[in-house]
Amino acid sequence: MGTPVVENSRWQNWSGTEAAEPVRTVRPEGLEELSAAVVAAGEDGLRVKAVGAGHSFSGIAAPDGVRVDMGGLDEVVSVDPKSGLVTVEAGMPLWRLNQVLDAHGLALENMGDIDRQTISGAISTGTHGTGDRYRGFAWQVKGLKLVLASGETVQCTEFERPELFAAARLGLGAVGVIAEVTLQCVPAFRLHAVERPERLDAVLEGLDELVAENDHFEFYWFPHTDRTLTKRNNRHAMSEPSRAPSRLSYWWNEGFTENTLFSASNRVGVRFPGMVPRLNRVAGRVWSAREYTDVSHKIFTSPRSVVFREMEYALPREALPSVLRELHALVGREAHTVSFPVEVRFAAADDIWLSTAQGRRTAYVAVHQFHGHDHVPYFRDCEAVFDAAEGRPHWGKMHTLGAEQLSRRYKHFEDFRRVRDGADPERRFANPYLERVLGA
Repeated sequence: MGTPVVENSRWQNWSGTEAAEPVRTVRPEGLEELSAAVVAAGEDGLRVKAVGAGHSFSGIAAPDGVRVDMGGLDEVVSVDPKSGLVTVEAGMPLWRLNQVLDAHGLALENMGDIDRQTISGAISTGTHGTGDRYRGFAWQVKGLKLVLASGETVQCTEFERPELFAAARLGLGAVGVIAEVTLQCVPAFRLHAVERPERLDAVLEGLDELVAENDHFEFYWFPHTDRTLTKRNNRHAMSEPSRAPSRLSYWWNEGFTENTLFSASNRVGVRFPGMVPRLNRVAGRVWSAREYTDVSHKIFTSPRSVVFREMEYALPREALPSVLRELHALVGREAHTVSFPVEVRFAAADDIWLSTAQGRRTAYVAVHQFHGHDHVPYFRDCEAVFDAAEGRPHWGKMHTLGAEQLSRRYKHFEDFRRVRDGADPERRFANPYLERVLGA
């Protein structure tokens, strides 16, 4: 069976940080077509890269041979409301997955703050949310169906091909193309959200209590100021009354304030860099306190239309206060112009081989820069701080580390490379990013 070839195969990610001209783009609409595309690439001596929504800032999905557009593999395979096991095709976007789960009284245990990614992209890059008792997307994966470099289709779980599963559940796209994902979901729940501005020192002083006493705690710090916006999200049964924001309130906060007004503020900052500290102080005031309750995924996620660059590192939880104080100092010391807030989130330790939270309680610090500003000097200085704290970079976000440095940060790095050698000895699924972070 032939695989449909898509015309105009130029590819660029959402943020504009990566672009590629693959030899060809294919859009399989079933497992046989996906397998045929991998086999055909091998016959032509081309590398293969499965590509989802393009929401990674790094080059992890950049295709230089055959780009596999996963948009045609987005169907539900099975749902078992009793066990909570849900199997979907790998190209299903998270926003559609949430609709499917809603219809069956289920939910993802935890989520990040956007829902545009495909499920395979989210798990392969180590996407995560926040919550000191909760873990990232890959932790929710209970089974995978993979197409290997030979074109063979295999199933793997904790009990069937367990080492392949250990690698592929957060596999960077390096061991095979994920065709189907089985997730352990939970009964649907609501989140009660409380957002309020607070001083950075007060947040850091009370951090242990804030993280421990809330199911999902995070905060945003506005550089050039001592202002933060804290977010406390706590879980409730679906029987809890919904107090969702009105349409006007939702538009004002998520639509106008967080996107339209924020975009305008950033554009002003590009034209007049000296105004950025003042604009950040204003932003710290505009985000006012609010409280609301809604179904979980509507609280976890929000729309993002402002284009930016992002670097995020996973730090040992105990290193967070000193790292943030150093970032606060270096912004002023190095005269960086930073119009985007720094996002701080938390996660429990897990045992996934290439998880950024493997083996340790984790604090995530994400630095951003508006696309109109030069991000390089700011990110370079921040990365030096993160590196000194034994940080692990998010696989889907911007960083400069290579295999030698990363191998010292991950207990199972060599285990992963060993499994990769067996699954893809000819590096059919490699690209320049994977050559840098995993080695040739």
